Amino acid sequence: MFGINCFFGYNKIMKVGVVIIGGGPAGLSAGIFASRAGLNVVCFEKLAFGGQASLSYEIVNYPGFEAISGFDLAQKMHNQAQNMGVKFLMEEVVALKKLKNGFSVKTNKATYQAEKVIIACGLRTRKLNLENEKRLTGKGVSYCASCDGGFFKGKPVVVVGGGNTAVMDVNYLSRLASKVYLINRSETFKAGQFAIEKLKKLKNVEIITNANVVKLNGKDVLTSIIVNKKGKNKTIDVAGIFFAIGSTPNLDFVKFDLKLDKYGYIVVDAKMQTSEQNVFACGDIIGKNFRQIVTACAEGATAGNSCCGG
Repeated sequence: MFGINCFFGYNKIMKVGVVIIGGGPAGLSAGIFASRAGLNVVCFEKLAFGGQASLSYEIVNYPGFEAISGFDLAQKMHNQAQNMGVKFLMEEVVALKKLKNGFSVKTNKATYQAEKVIIACGLRTRKLNLENEKRLTGKGVSYCASCDGGFFKGKPVVVVGGGNTAVMDVNYLSRLASKVYLINRSETFKAGQFAIEKLKKLKNVEIITNANVVKLNGKDVLTSIIVNKKGKNKTIDVAGIFFAIGSTPNLDFVKFDLKLDKYGYIVVDAKMQTSEQNVFACGDIIGKNFRQIVTACAEGATAGNSCCGG
């Protein structure tokens, strides 16, 4: 097994047995199983260990916990993996390349060499790319309600989206904001009807369907938005806008061909093996019909075990 500190010439190249790219539930579970089997494991995460799961206000469908915050659940997973021997590094992987024997993993800080790789990097938040969207990000424009909702106590905000994330964001923000608008581009929602009916009962929530946000107004901070509904524009004064319009696979760092499905997700077999030998994938980055923390953990456990030849 590779040691963690090896030197070649004048460049420090750290060799490891298994590199995990992504520290969400899938990556943490993979680390627990691979490290428990005696493999030398390093897990890279560019933002926060726990991934998107750590941003959830409340999780009520993870076995063993009737209710737990995403942050607390992620912290428990991280601590368990660390106690198992997984080494964690806050570094962004910018290039994954094939070598004659193994793989080169380049981060924004160093270069590593791995025998096996588990891709568990999750998804990239989708944006509308509206005028002023980038400029006002962090100044009223947000992609994480549980992260930034506290900045808008007593102020009007809007959530854009029609899925489960959007519904969860509205529920959370309704406890903080003076008013919450939910804007969905179609008449129907991807979220369950029961959840939508529950939102309608909240006194400070207004649902607007068949509408699109077409402009963001504000010089230094967001002050209002323009919504187009059936060809007519309407200005709504808000202090914050939260986009919950989905995510896309984030695989720009992979510098060799992997088999992907028609939506850009990685294709894996029952062992989480990709089309490239010794490269595994798990979590939201793979093609599947059901995306939950519990399924990500199961896939991570399978990938970690597969690295041991299981």
